[in-house]
Amino acid sequence: MLISGPSFGPASGGPAKQLVVICHGVGADGADLISLAPFIAPELPHAFFAAPNGPEPFDMFPAGRQWFSLKSLAPADLAAGVRRARAALDLFIDSELMRLNLPPDAYALAGFSQGAMTALFTGLRRQTAPRAIIAVAGALIDPASLATELTHKPPVFIAHGEADSVVPAHRSRDAAAALSALGVPVQTHFSPGLDHSFDELILQKATAFLTLAFSQT
Repeated sequence: MLISGPSFGPASGGPAKQLVVICHGVGADGADLISLAPFIAPELPHAFFAAPNGPEPFDMFPAGRQWFSLKSLAPADLAAGVRRARAALDLFIDSELMRLNLPPDAYALAGFSQGAMTALFTGLRRQTAPRAIIAVAGALIDPASLATELTHKPPVFIAHGEADSVVPAHRSRDAAAALSALGVPVQTHFSPGLDHSFDELILQKATAFLTLAFSQT
């Protein structure tokens, strides 16, 4: 089944020249993060922003969506779950690029929390690399498989709140270290005192990162 969700733009009013896919956290849905698009759009006026709803209903509460279940945190179960999520996200990206008549590399992935985990896992393994991956308050799922499954080395921006009580900040530090060891260019930012959220500085840095990535040929 093809996933779907809310969208925004392009702010220019003309045809899209880039696609930015934003992946929400567990228990939320696409509407949770599409509200960020108007703040990013002035720097990317030709971008179409899409925030698909996760492929599964949230299985720990009778509302919201998830990319994969968190009922079991066993590494093997998380790896199997994010692989299923990747299949849904891959199909969505390909469908949107085709619908917007964009070349296969004219896209970027962004995500928060579980969405960041899904964006990282998917973007590093796609046949055509994204122009950038933004991962906020996330983690690298199944890092052991990445050495053999990594298909490209797109620029990655990782951000996290130092006071995150849901996904500890060390998960992003571990992710950055693992990616750097494989030659993936990584930029990081850690916000002191920030819990499981993002702040204005993270949004500003992520926007600048996206803008630079799309400006390079």
